[in-house]
Amino acid sequence: MAAILSVSGSPSPTSRTSRLLRHLDDRLRLQGHDVTPLDVRTLPAQALLGADFRHPAIVAATDLFTQADGVVIGTPVYKAAYSGLLKSLLDLLPQYALSGKTVLPLATGGSTAHVLAIDYALRPVLSSMGASHIVPGWFTLDKDVADDDHATQIVTPAAAEALEQVTDHFSATLGGRTGALRRTA
Repeated sequence: MAAILSVSGSPSPTSRTSRLLRHLDDRLRLQGHDVTPLDVRTLPAQALLGADFRHPAIVAATDLFTQADGVVIGTPVYKAAYSGLLKSLLDLLPQYALSGKTVLPLATGGSTAHVLAIDYALRPVLSSMGASHIVPGWFTLDKDVADDDHATQIVTPAAAEALEQVTDHFSATLGGRTGALRRTA
């Protein structure tokens, strides 16, 4: 099926955003997609902050974007916007790095007061980078994502259904087998 790059813009090693993305990655794999995770926090800080376009890790990350048919962008919301770490990476990518790609924007945060961050902060940047189709994104409250890697349930049932719908819509846009899955929550 499609090659998908799943990008976590969280700076935290115990990130709910990353945990949520890896949960959705599993669903996308079940739908026949080849999913590559990228945690931006694993890229060298000096290369990100020093705008070192030629650093091997930045070149490799740029290549991952080039090879992807679809991109899932996940970020925690800080001060009503996406993370500065994600911004650092997006700034190093070519202007039209998302050209011809379908993009699913996701965000996590502590309050529903940040729900519009996807549409007012993240979506314009993704659009300016040439994304051919940005599917409706989703905001998930921190309390709806397990804070333990060993939890048997990563996402609460209340959040799982909506996340499955947006993930399945993204997958269907890329030609995935969404009808073959039953609700996993």
